[in-house]
Amino acid sequence: MATETMEDCEPPLFTFGIIADIQYADIDDGFNFKQTRKRYYRNSLRLLQKANEGWNVEQVKPSFILQLGDIIDGFNKKFDASQCALDRVMREFNHSPAVHHVWGNHEFYNFTRGVLFSSVLNTKSNQDRVSDPDEFYAYHFSPTPNFRFVVLDAYDLSVIGREQASEKYKQSLKLLKEHNNKEDLNHPPVFSGLEQRFVKFNGGFSQDQLEWLDKVLSEADEAQEKVTVASHLPVHPDSTDPICLAWNYSEVLSILQSHRSVVCFMAGHDHDGGYHRDASGIHYLTLEGVIETPPESNAFGTMHVYADRMVLKGNGRISDRVLAYPGNL
Repeated sequence: MATETMEDCEPPLFTFGIIADIQYADIDDGFNFKQTRKRYYRNSLRLLQKANEGWNVEQVKPSFILQLGDIIDGFNKKFDASQCALDRVMREFNHSPAVHHVWGNHEFYNFTRGVLFSSVLNTKSNQDRVSDPDEFYAYHFSPTPNFRFVVLDAYDLSVIGREQASEKYKQSLKLLKEHNNKEDLNHPPVFSGLEQRFVKFNGGFSQDQLEWLDKVLSEADEAQEKVTVASHLPVHPDSTDPICLAWNYSEVLSILQSHRSVVCFMAGHDHDGGYHRDASGIHYLTLEGVIETPPESNAFGTMHVYADRMVLKGNGRISDRVLAYPGNL
């Protein structure tokens, strides 16, 4: 838990809410892919309602909510209920401030990339209208001077998020099969180690997106901004189970660690959550998933942003943390 510090009397510059892996479906409780962990499909909507109640009674109301992906579960597709499920979740978010959506694997189980770009889950459309469905979904925004948030597309390279005729699909399938010779590509190629990440339900970042990220962070360096980067997939091996890592995580790490503006990387996907701070002082926060949270608990947080740190006030399975910026540790 976070130690008591001066934030108890110092007002934050702003706050924002964070939540991950809601995976709502109007079906009975079930289990994960390996049948080893319980999932509470209907209850996830109730926990989102509780999260909204929590955000709405904050002394400093969140400026926005960062929704870290997998907003509805892939089972909805099987029952032709994808749009209905999304509508129900979005009605709950109508009680929230602005929501910035990250796309995860379950978004692509339910919708094509083209449909997502024209949906309420395309927060990028507030800035840039995308006409090419083969484009990656990444953008940045600044809620207040000196702070910037960058949303990345971890399924830019993917075999679930791309049309089979596209070059990125072919590139992704080739990369996946170079590391995984299993008949079912959702099964990891090995039982331990980082090679486990080469599974169908993960993805990666194209060279174009990496170059875009590097450019955005260079501009943030020059403007002396503090940058938080978000993706559905974690990118640091010490912040997650290896089976949840992005395919080309090391390329993202190299870029993040080369820019003094970066203070934090946030992700979902690993429902157990995780945390690591690297040698350069960047924090890697993986948020616990709502979908595997029992009815009596919860999994959401509010981040209080200050000039020298961010303070996470967690709820339920999510712990409090003080995330001091590099140089203030």
